[in-house]
Amino acid sequence: MSYFSYKVRNVKKPPLAFSLAKLNMLLGKFFGLALLSAVWAESPKVKIGETTLIGRDVTLRHQDFFGAIPYAQPPTGELRLKRPVLKTTLDVDQFDARNFGLACPQPGLQPDLMSEDCLTINIFRPSGLPSTARLPVLFWTYGGGFQIGSSSLYNGSAIVAHSVARGTPLIYVNFNYRLGPLGFPQGKEADGRGALNLAIRDQVAALEWVQVNIGHFGGDRTKVTVFGQSAGSIMTSVLFLGDKLEKLARAAIFESGHAASALTYHADRREVDWQNFVHAVPSCSSFATSTDTFSCLQTAGSAEIIQGLLTAISEAPEVFGFDPTLDGLDGLYPDLPSILVGKGQFARIPFIAGTVLDEGTLFTPRDIASEDTFRSLLTANFSPPIVSPQSLGGALDTLFQLYPNIPALGSPFNTGNETFGLSSVFKQASAMTGDVSFLSQRRFWSEAGSRAGVKNFAYLFTEPDPTAPPEVGVGHAFEIPYVYGVVQNPSKSAARLSAIMIDYWVSFATSLDPNDGRGFPRPRWPQYTPNNRVLMQLNGANLTVIPDNFREKQTSFINSSPLTWHHRRFHV
Repeated sequence: MSYFSYKVRNVKKPPLAFSLAKLNMLLGKFFGLALLSAVWAESPKVKIGETTLIGRDVTLRHQDFFGAIPYAQPPTGELRLKRPVLKTTLDVDQFDARNFGLACPQPGLQPDLMSEDCLTINIFRPSGLPSTARLPVLFWTYGGGFQIGSSSLYNGSAIVAHSVARGTPLIYVNFNYRLGPLGFPQGKEADGRGALNLAIRDQVAALEWVQVNIGHFGGDRTKVTVFGQSAGSIMTSVLFLGDKLEKLARAAIFESGHAASALTYHADRREVDWQNFVHAVPSCSSFATSTDTFSCLQTAGSAEIIQGLLTAISEAPEVFGFDPTLDGLDGLYPDLPSILVGKGQFARIPFIAGTVLDEGTLFTPRDIASEDTFRSLLTANFSPPIVSPQSLGGALDTLFQLYPNIPALGSPFNTGNETFGLSSVFKQASAMTGDVSFLSQRRFWSEAGSRAGVKNFAYLFTEPDPTAPPEVGVGHAFEIPYVYGVVQNPSKSAARLSAIMIDYWVSFATSLDPNDGRGFPRPRWPQYTPNNRVLMQLNGANLTVIPDNFREKQTSFINSSPLTWHHRRFHV
């Protein structure tokens, strides 16, 4: 997800309630029904070590579900704010794996639906699968701005059912990771203690659990495809920059997000966010400005830690104050993506990467009415320590020339001079936001991968949602229901598009190519190469290959000066 950094007086936050809460509601509704309406027969069982996991029979889907399996020690007490401790076996004879586990602490959830003890993993597989089956694995990382989200919202049963029907069965896996200040601690102390990017380390631990245990469920640990959306895609992309991912997966799918999409600094940039968190934990409040906050936080009660997290997120000077952080040469995220890619420090595994048509609309203030206000937001995000105000000023002059205040050129795109009752600056700002944060970065990765000989495919999702506000267009996260086969009241065209998208995703996960010839008849998706820069337009009424040259002058300028934009995204 993309966002400017600092809140500006009299400029409302973007309607994240639509982009995230509504999406979560829809996913929860459809995914919940998939389980609750099933007729449960004798429970499936899998043995890991000395423990028998008792799962749930998803009878109507002919699948087995195993959930809430711990993949790491509970990150509480002395393990709070520390790197995850991998847990590949359990110390009980039987484990109830019939349901999803509790979500990690986050805003917007009832207290009884979340817990610090949340590092769990879930599996959907075809029924009765023997351990010798060695099926490919799709491993999902959810999005949510690094501060909301839960694996229970993403039920992969439709994907698995489709994979079986087309004759290329696979296993679906997802997991929970820590959020907000518990997943992305900020400040000098966290840096000094090696406690940055803990959520991404949770992701690594979950993938390591898969390497050890997926064989017990009939999966093949050498055939893991990682995929995720927004924050989940960004986290996966961070791993793509080093040497971690090649050891844990053989392919990746990036939906609306790369490492360069997040507004990431060194940890000391957000010292105030960390102090706000500590100050909001009653028993540790007096330590907020000290250099030793961890000791107190690790002895505090879970209830006050969760309250501190909720307060810190709501009172942060940024809408999203807890993002991935540059963490040094020995960390997961040692430098700017453009620098690392320039050095050839990225995984050589096949990937799919794409965006939706109007990435920026959900993160642009509806009541923004002045170019000066928008310019001030950009300045707050991309000024020192990396870029001088003078250098940034010249870059912004060029950017505004490339994105003039002409409604027909703005986002939502292809809507002519319609401004939806808003200032024309909204469409101008939305276009900039989406391109700086998402389109330019997807192009950067597609081009870098193709130049390095990495097999990759690109897409642009343009299917509208008739229930969305018109000013949103084809907004961020709109492709998720199509990938998961849960489009609400789909037209015949939309239902077909969803089935075809699952075909593309499953084909890629099982054969490393979206064109395996199985499933629904669909256009051949060409590989993205230096001499064939094309992408698949995912639209039910016009599913076709298009050249990757729209707004090329604009994104070329953005990518020509990566230090100016930090190769990051910006916040409101």
